[in-house]
Amino acid sequence: MKRSSRVAFTLAVVGVLTAGCGYNTIQSMDERVNQAQGQIQTQLQRRADLIPNLVNTVKGVTKQEDTVFISIANARSRLGGAIQAGNVPEMAAANAALNQGLGRLIAISENYPQLRSSENFKQLQDQLEGTENRISVARQDYNASVGEFNAYIRRFPYNITAKVFGLGKPREYFEAAAGAAEVPKVSF
Repeated sequence: MKRSSRVAFTLAVVGVLTAGCGYNTIQSMDERVNQAQGQIQTQLQRRADLIPNLVNTVKGVTKQEDTVFISIANARSRLGGAIQAGNVPEMAAANAALNQGLGRLIAISENYPQLRSSENFKQLQDQLEGTENRISVARQDYNASVGEFNAYIRRFPYNITAKVFGLGKPREYFEAAAGAAEVPKVSF
């Protein structure tokens, strides 16, 4: 073989191997996972921003329920910190703690008919419900993106490419907190 033929053959082999390495696809999938995680963070932040208004509305009517308000404030603070850190397991745990406090807050509101009839309370409750739906959709989108990414980086030859470029580690799913499948208990 002539030297120019060998060089052409080598370039052709390198070109074929490089084209099939999946680097660009891995980068695109990684970015989709990051974007989906950002959506979860955005919706959790929206929720955390709505909660003080809801708490203040309820607090105006129910002065003696301070322990519930304190637990919600603490849970909201933890959620804010987890969102800033971008740590998915911490976000899930803080979100679960906030869900508990909000459940108790809604149960309290049932004891106060003048609060239930308040237009502000109804609007905040509707916004919170809408936000909960957005969070649910964002979690589903995130987990779908993570599943697609994790499956792709496990396949050959893409697993090699992923490891070479430092993306060979599977991403974590946004998992439900322990006990999330249990029916909430509301007691007065």
